[in-house]
Amino acid sequence: MTETTLILFCKRPAPGFGKQRLAAEIGTDAAFKIANALLACALEDAQNWPGPVLVSPSCAEEADWAATLLSRQYEVIPQTAGNLGERIESIDRTLRQRDQYRQIVIGSDAPELSVELLSAADALLDAVDVVFSAAEDGGVSLMGTRSGWPTLEVMPWSTETLGQALVVGCEQNQQSVAWTEACSDVDRLMDLERIHRTLQADDRTARRALFQVVDQVLGEA
Repeated sequence: MTETTLILFCKRPAPGFGKQRLAAEIGTDAAFKIANALLACALEDAQNWPGPVLVSPSCAEEADWAATLLSRQYEVIPQTAGNLGERIESIDRTLRQRDQYRQIVIGSDAPELSVELLSAADALLDAVDVVFSAAEDGGVSLMGTRSGWPTLEVMPWSTETLGQALVVGCEQNQQSVAWTEACSDVDRLMDLERIHRTLQADDRTARRALFQVVDQVLGEA
């Protein structure tokens, strides 16, 4: 077991909402199928995390839906208003009021993540204040802390300079930083092509299902 809380930020998949860049390339229906399969992969990791789990849906209206996603004990706290940094900081404040200082934050669109990679990030938190996993687009696919965050609301979210800005913010906050193995998220058709290769031999149930959906989508693209 670990005392580190795994926090999953997610939104309820719906046709025409979310994954807009991907939908522009493969169509709304296909993007909806991909979003559902991606979420299942994140839930697979949350189900198997050997510590506390918190699911944070995009709004209060999704709280009842979020409470049905896992068969294990976990908590649901809906996201607040604001950019992603403000929403992460809000959850952070809630957890720190309960002395839950060690946290790892993930989204629902990085299926190459694994419990092993998450555990490696957790282990790094024994030695450093903040840990990240880099994405190919300059962002991050995982954020972990044991001592709070730099000011996240001012970070350039959804840009190629996010990773660099997070490191600078940590340095200004006198926080040490480490990086796990890189792990990219899925936003474009080229990302589907990548995970079609990298997940081909992955035997995890949700990853096999995602691979089948991606295989179908690429065959029709």
